[in-house]
Amino acid sequence: MGQVQARIRVPDAVHSSDAVNAFVGLGSNLGDPRAAVRAAMESISRIAQVTMVAQSALYGSSPLDAGGADYVNAVVKVRTALSCDHLLDALQAIEQSAGRVRPYRNAPRTLDLDVLLFGDQIIKTDRLTVPHPRMWEREFVVRPLGDVAPELVSQAQRDAVKGQGVWPL
Repeated sequence: MGQVQARIRVPDAVHSSDAVNAFVGLGSNLGDPRAAVRAAMESISRIAQVTMVAQSALYGSSPLDAGGADYVNAVVKVRTALSCDHLLDALQAIEQSAGRVRPYRNAPRTLDLDVLLFGDQIIKTDRLTVPHPRMWEREFVVRPLGDVAPELVSQAQRDAVKGQGVWPL
């Protein structure tokens, strides 16, 4: 799979006092998942008003509540002056450019990008729920989140999801 391309400008570093730290979960299990996740990380780093702060290691995981091939997962920490809705718009543009389709819930996917946390905001709309509603139930999120923000993940949270079939790549 080639690099994911979306119509995104390369930003200057985000230093605005209005900027927040946000965390994005990445996953893929179709095509070349490792390449898709790496390309998505690069695309996220090129979103206007977004600065990449940290990237987790890549992790493999068995599908949870779904069938299909194993996933490649990661989490990135970004600093952004975008609203959460505008960040989601940019992430969905990256997904579409990677060939993402949504035929049914938990379908295999070329790329899945989820806003996990957005500053300390709590958001509940028809389109978006932040913090991501199931993030603390999934080792494939908790483990890479611990890579980029160990202060956010307690040992109890790690232990609660341990053994779900997640391994370092």
